[in-house]
Amino acid sequence: MDYKDLFKDIEAYETIIIERHTRPDLDALGSQIGLSLILKNKYPNKNIYIVGDMTKKYSFIGKMDEIEDEKFNGALVIIVDVAVSYLVSDKRYTNASKVWVIDHHKNDCDITDYKLVDTTRSAAAEYIAYLVMKEGIDIPSSAATALYGGIITDSGRFMYGANLSETLRVSASLMDFGADAKYIYDNIYIETLQEREMKNYFQERIKFKDGVAWLENEPEVFDKFKCEFNDISRGMLSLMAGIEEIKIWCNFTYDLESNTVKCEFRSRGIEIVEVAKSFGGGGHAYACGCTIPSFQNVEEVIQKFIQLLK
Repeated sequence: MDYKDLFKDIEAYETIIIERHTRPDLDALGSQIGLSLILKNKYPNKNIYIVGDMTKKYSFIGKMDEIEDEKFNGALVIIVDVAVSYLVSDKRYTNASKVWVIDHHKNDCDITDYKLVDTTRSAAAEYIAYLVMKEGIDIPSSAATALYGGIITDSGRFMYGANLSETLRVSASLMDFGADAKYIYDNIYIETLQEREMKNYFQERIKFKDGVAWLENEPEVFDKFKCEFNDISRGMLSLMAGIEEIKIWCNFTYDLESNTVKCEFRSRGIEIVEVAKSFGGGGHAYACGCTIPSFQNVEEVIQKFIQLLK
């Protein structure tokens, strides 16, 4: 698909709604908010909205719009940072006139035939910034900051990615547009004493076996710590990173909404996405996830990773 076709559609439609996946991380929000600010700057007379659930942790980056169902009729919807329909936050995109996807994950897209996917990009925000700059569109400083935040978090502060030299080039360009790196770092890497105490609690619960580390987070942890799902599901992953003997680490967290267990997988130098796909998930080569019915399935997942290491 030619990226210029996307910008032709953006030019043609008067109402544009930007979506992303549910329980958003900063790449999803940064991509969504950054793109919306770019388009609002270029097309001040168009109706441009952003919708979806929100997380308190990343509320500093912006807030969502609340719009009526009718807004989707005849609209262009752009879905960022996700290519599978069950993960899209607002299902009303199915009522739109046309839907585009911009993503960087290794998943087959079941949303639309109009898609731009580049799996070499560290973040969807990086890909969006690249496309916008290639089209020659100006990026306001607020949009540059949002996109930069998405890149910082999904690349692990420039530690992960298939083409980090390109990631750094795009990031440098965003800083030239006025991205406020300090604002991003101050908001995502400063934590409260309670948050640090929570990390200490989970640190003591980590299990290890044959090069794999994992956490199993039962429902009661959300009674013990009044926090959001992602604060535990993704937030505790870093506790298991950087251990010499551990090549793969996993976090299994009970999801009250679906009565299932959400799984987050990470690795150091070992492609693990095929294991995630075998359980119906997907993602990146070294960072991916899936959903399993219950904690009884955890052992099966761990054994697959142990066999992979062997």
